[in-house]
Amino acid sequence: MWKSGGSLLFLSGEHRHGLDDKRRLALPARLRQNVRRFVLARGLEGCLSLYTEAEWKKLLTKLDGLPVANKVHARAFKRLLISGAISLDVDGQGRLLVPESLGRYAGIRKDVTVVGMETRIELWSSERWAQYKKRAEKSAALIASEIDL
Repeated sequence: MWKSGGSLLFLSGEHRHGLDDKRRLALPARLRQNVRRFVLARGLEGCLSLYTEAEWKKLLTKLDGLPVANKVHARAFKRLLISGAISLDVDGQGRLLVPESLGRYAGIRKDVTVVGMETRIELWSSERWAQYKKRAEKSAALIASEIDL
């Protein structure tokens, strides 16, 4: 969660944007809330995850204590996540650069869906997001019935 004026912001929402010719993405103003520097890394399920520096540090601390019995798997997960991570500054127009290598990982060519996810922002290829969302909607009904929503 971001802090703005002393209060915590819960990141949410789904926003469609496009990369410009220089692979820059305009972040919605309400999601960047005075944050000028982010860490962009590979996310789960084929997206990219965007963290504030403070949230990234929390994640690294969490990774140090992974409760995984197979330490080889734990190291592999940590290497994949950290090796592709890059620190990025938001420019004066609220844009950040999506590097080609991370864009390839997430299948991001032009159309991007920006998703607020509580303490991070996810960047999805809009096509991949639509496919993922269809699958997730099917399982959401089952989960909702199990937790009595």
